Amino acid sequence: MAERTDTGPVADTAAAPARGRRIALAVLPLLVFGGIALFLFNGLYLNPREIPSALLDKPVPEFDMPPIAGRDGAGLAATDLRGEVSLVNVFASWCVACRVEHPLLMRLAEEGVVPIHGLNYKDQPDAALAWLRRFGDPYDRVGSDLSGRVGIDWGVYGVPETFVVNAEGRIVCKHIGPVMDRDLDDKLLPAIQAARAGRAATC
Repeated sequence: MAERTDTGPVADTAAAPARGRRIALAVLPLLVFGGIALFLFNGLYLNPREIPSALLDKPVPEFDMPPIAGRDGAGLAATDLRGEVSLVNVFASWCVACRVEHPLLMRLAEEGVVPIHGLNYKDQPDAALAWLRRFGDPYDRVGSDLSGRVGIDWGVYGVPETFVVNAEGRIVCKHIGPVMDRDLDDKLLPAIQAARAGRAATC
């Protein structure tokens, strides 16, 4: 008669860690996926216009851009942004949103509210020149950033963007997207006035 060996409890004890590992390996991808999904979901509620700039209250980056070929006037360099409060507007002929804000920039220039300088971003000079001739040229100076290198140094996320620079050549305000009347009244003009008074801007 064959001897009976009872290995049930021993087998169960040995199998328990293996089952635990299998369950953990099955659950791990779900946890990772859930974490990524939560991160992306939260990102839907971030306002890109409220992304803080690392350059706020810091000197403008050192740069020296040539003018747009065919446009009368000089290019734009860091040294041009010292001595008075000014706006630096990042624009391009291929930028649809730039057309939305352009009439407001023209109005500011005509009223002499503040000097406006242009950073022409990743644009062909002939296209940029034709665009300015068609829609108007509100800029005191325009620098051609054909490679986009200067825009990267300024921390440009997209086009258009507008910066308020104080008389010391420090960036005191940044606006992402087209400037609308409300943005001008609630954000940029107060920042310009604060900079002229030597106060800290609020944006």
